[in-house]
Amino acid sequence: MEKIIFESEGEAPVEFYVLEQTKLGGISYILVTEEEEGDGEALILKDVSGEEDAEALYEIVEDETELDAVAAVFENILEDIELAGME
Repeated sequence: MEKIIFESEGEAPVEFYVLEQTKLGGISYILVTEEEEGDGEALILKDVSGEEDAEALYEIVEDETELDAVAAVFENILEDIELAGME
């Protein structure tokens, strides 16, 4: 499982494991968790970087309509999981 490190200005780096990635409406999304194994809390992050950005910029998806749509895609891809709290 791929591990990525997120760095935010003024905050300690946070490591996430990428469970899956997808593209919806031309926007890239990744499903991440802090736990490598077991049932952990998952987040859906959206790539908000521009073409001129040297590194990818991600933000947590908070819009309920967008979150529901992307969560449904990830649940479809990963048939053995259910994203609780995202429905």
